Amino acid sequence: MRATVLLSAGRHPVSGRASPVAVEMQAIRLAIDLGATPSGLHAGEAASAAQDALGHGLSRLVLLEGATDDPLPALLDHLRRLPPDLLLAGRRGQGGSDSGLLPYQLAHGLGWPIVADVVRLTRSGGKLIAEQALPRGARRVVTLSLPCIVTVHPAALPALPFRLAGLQGEVRSVPVAPTPATSQPELRPYRMRPKVVERSAGGGSVLVGVSAEQAASAILSELRRLKMLAG
Repeated sequence: MRATVLLSAGRHPVSGRASPVAVEMQAIRLAIDLGATPSGLHAGEAASAAQDALGHGLSRLVLLEGATDDPLPALLDHLRRLPPDLLLAGRRGQGGSDSGLLPYQLAHGLGWPIVADVVRLTRSGGKLIAEQALPRGARRVVTLSLPCIVTVHPAALPALPFRLAGLQGEVRSVPVAPTPATSQPELRPYRMRPKVVERSAGGGSVLVGVSAEQAASAILSELRRLKMLAG
């Protein structure tokens, strides 16, 4: 299986220095436990943090140099030319201008399925079985067709211990033409929304055996009382 781990420009939360993102190092372990030999992919600046990821089990690292404003076009072009079977990413970035939306933008651009907050991966035939973390400690199993994208949850197994010898892995720099940022915030017109009113249990009334007109009148009266309908 060809697995690629998407690496962001991480910064240490205390010192502010460039450093690998913990959940992305956990993604490397998920790929290795799956039996893959993962490679890393980074677009943009702060490549030193990405290179440190070699010490956590990456076989090689590809640096897309020049994609400083918007890494999405460069990443899409590279992944279309050299598509992996599995693309893994962190749940969100850590410092810099990282965004948790990038994996979803890649999935949309590539037309691949994506599942978020994965803690464990296995294979069954040609399918990928992903165990997904849900709120309050719940888990859900999702079956995916390859190729696909997964984002990793911090509850996954910890990263493999750092090995200094791993830093000798292959690093390949690929120059790309810089592209201006294209993503713009979506502007939606303002719309009035009904006011939500909490009510205690047992409130309201029960209408039995009334005509349609009487029922409609009672509903309108209740909506006006809750200030959900003008007039």
